[in-house]
Amino acid sequence: MSSVDMYMLYHGLMLPKETHSAESLKFAQEFTFKDDDVAVAVYPKSGTIWMQEILPLVLNGGDLTPIQSIPNWDRVPWLEERRLALVVDKLDSPRGLVTHFPYHLMPPSFHASKAKVIYVMRNPKDVMVSSYHFHRMAQFLETPATLDDFMEKFLEGKVLFGKWTDHMKSWRGSDLGDRIMHITYEEMVQDLPAALRRMSDFLGRNLSEEVIQKIAEHCSFETMKNNNMSNFSLVPKMYMNSDTSPFLRKGIVGDWKNHFSPKQLNRFTSVICKEMEGEIFSLPWSMDSSLTGAEGEKLEI
Repeated sequence: MSSVDMYMLYHGLMLPKETHSAESLKFAQEFTFKDDDVAVAVYPKSGTIWMQEILPLVLNGGDLTPIQSIPNWDRVPWLEERRLALVVDKLDSPRGLVTHFPYHLMPPSFHASKAKVIYVMRNPKDVMVSSYHFHRMAQFLETPATLDDFMEKFLEGKVLFGKWTDHMKSWRGSDLGDRIMHITYEEMVQDLPAALRRMSDFLGRNLSEEVIQKIAEHCSFETMKNNNMSNFSLVPKMYMNSDTSPFLRKGIVGDWKNHFSPKQLNRFTSVICKEMEGEIFSLPWSMDSSLTGAEGEKLEI
């Protein structure tokens, strides 16, 4: 299958035809956000599935029913995908949604509402590696020839939802004020209960410490990997071949160090740093083009 058959272009962004259509994108743009809706905005492979596990539990006070009985794609559906139109009427309020849209593509009703958004950001080096493995196992996406080849496409924005830097800058530069919370994947890995407390406060849920610990336990990587409602094992292998690579692969910080050569790291770092020139905010990871000091790369949040 050619890339023309696999992807569609939407405002210059590549989207997979298997999960998106002109109708689903029209539905997204005409979607009516409610004031108590909560959206998670995230670039692909930056913690989407994790947030689909976490968000319902934060919103419902720790009731495990949804994560044990509803597949993740229906419990917190993607705003832009085909499934939303099929399940939107079944969503309990406050509704949780996820989106890979950059800020400027959010529908008019989002901007007119009081809906809140959590933007999750992940080290782009780990994002690229995770995306590379996902493309290897997802049968509806073009299989990368080599890591080098995929890296160039990633840096050029010729991947799902365009350039990482464009997506990140669109949300970091939004004018949402206290309607948006920024958090990193690395913060969540380092101290999930602390991240959950921040989300609870942001969403006005006032969760007890007992509930925070309960959610953290049930949203651990190992628990999710063993949960059929979350690990994509319900998806036929004709769409996702887990024999090539499991969907939930490692869930760690810094796996890029197992993949990048010094040359690749230098290339990746130079491009990202150039595209960040002139920004008023800094990235919370060191972009130092070195394979040493592996675990000391977090600078600031």
